[in-house]
Amino acid sequence: MSTKFIFVTGGVVSSLGKGIAAASIAAVLEARGLKVTMTKMDPYINVDPGTMSPFQHGEVFVTEDGAETDLDLGYYERFLRRSKMSKANNFTSGRIYQTVLAKERRGDYLGGTVQVIPHITDEIKHKIRTSGEGYDIAIIEIGGTVGDIESLPFMEAVRQMQVELGRTHSLLMHLTLVPYIASAGESKTKPTQHSVKELRSIGLQPDVLICRSEQPISEDNRQKIALFTNVEPRGVILCEDAQSIYQIPRRLYEQDLDDLICERFGITAPEADLSDWDKVVDDLFNSQGEIVVAMVGKYVELPDAYKSVNEALLHAGIHNKTKVSIRYVSAEALETDPEAMNQITDVDAILVPGGFGERGTLGKMKAIQFARENNKPFLGICLGMQLAVIEYVRNVLGIEANSTEFDRKTANPIIGLITEWFDEKGELQIRSDDSDLGGTMRLGAQEAELVSNSKLAKIYGSHNITERHRHRYEMNNRYIEPLENAGMKISGYSAKQHLVESVEIDNHPWFVAVQYHPEFTSSPRGGHPLFNSFIKAAIDVKQA
Repeated sequence: MSTKFIFVTGGVVSSLGKGIAAASIAAVLEARGLKVTMTKMDPYINVDPGTMSPFQHGEVFVTEDGAETDLDLGYYERFLRRSKMSKANNFTSGRIYQTVLAKERRGDYLGGTVQVIPHITDEIKHKIRTSGEGYDIAIIEIGGTVGDIESLPFMEAVRQMQVELGRTHSLLMHLTLVPYIASAGESKTKPTQHSVKELRSIGLQPDVLICRSEQPISEDNRQKIALFTNVEPRGVILCEDAQSIYQIPRRLYEQDLDDLICERFGITAPEADLSDWDKVVDDLFNSQGEIVVAMVGKYVELPDAYKSVNEALLHAGIHNKTKVSIRYVSAEALETDPEAMNQITDVDAILVPGGFGERGTLGKMKAIQFARENNKPFLGICLGMQLAVIEYVRNVLGIEANSTEFDRKTANPIIGLITEWFDEKGELQIRSDDSDLGGTMRLGAQEAELVSNSKLAKIYGSHNITERHRHRYEMNNRYIEPLENAGMKISGYSAKQHLVESVEIDNHPWFVAVQYHPEFTSSPRGGHPLFNSFIKAAIDVKQA
């Protein structure tokens, strides 16, 4: 069966949840036994979000093959079981233009004038088709909203593809807002009508409307929307605010959206089995207790910066049938405000997530020291592991160590670029001040070997694991022996270069820090063993 394409656009305002809506229908279609993949097209000029500030873009999600992508790809992986995202599943205007310009420089266009149409749109269509190869259905999300200047080439490419594919191989789904005007006491359909009018002005007619709303939409308004947008009534899908995003697959299923899609594409497939999603929602809303986890970071006012970590904690709570409340604690406040420490003294566990740069690191180390000395379950991720090591060396070994990321001239570089303490043969060398500043970022899934009888090996139930990375600095292997002699165990090493992957403390209820990012592979249907164990430890310590 050739690939069928579902294009997802948004209108009226951004941040309505296109990614969640698209992922939810993907989950329902997958539950019918179909092979589904998803792709996000972002209209900004950056080549990828890897260098963008979290304030601009939120979290950077890392795929198995090392692509730095939009956070929506995290939703795609959390909702799909049989499909993993890759470099092919996220591309930007910047990447499209970069590719086209590289071809122009090579002379691929034989001296012709390079234009948005057909060269840019042809490249977009090529990437769309490539991302869907081998799948029954490919869901393609276009970032931004209809009418945005920068997204017009994507919209035109979609228009062309719909003509080329025909109705039996393509479908356009449009997500729009139906606002509730409290003073009038009613929902208004006019914004949706104008959004669809804007779509139709560029040659796109939606087949399905996902209508987001705070309040229930009446049947009269549903019929009105269908009439004024030229969408059949059963194609107007109502999506009222839900308590949890994991309720959305069933809500779409109950409105027969998957039947409409299968009929449109001529697909015969068994009924969707959503029992696993029902269990997720049931466990989420029937928790038997509550624990509070302090998330100590520098973007605490922006939860999207830690989206996958937040979701992984939620998943671990579902797995343990316990409500997990996250208390965001400013790392910088811990550095300067003595009263800020009160925010972590009464929590049940402490987590220090990944990050880049020196800002807030002293506050994070204060939180780590508090967790270590007061038997609070602690999980450090990426930078969180590096700071856990620095804190331990400073306060237990009495050595004023640091990371060369923060102090290039530190006398005790316990954290540094690989090139600062490995020579060309891969053997340890003394760091030199003229070493390569760039280093080599470890990105994507990499294998690690866990030490026998370590807490981490017991948590995973294996001595060999694969986890995703996104970092440049590593722990200096010269410090392994003094660390272990002082009570901090190295519990995991990378399979290739024998780099430190994890540390733990035996005489502590639960103190584990890892160089990789376990949050990227957590799922609502099962969670992640490391987060599950972390939350279980917090429950046990609280009940002790």
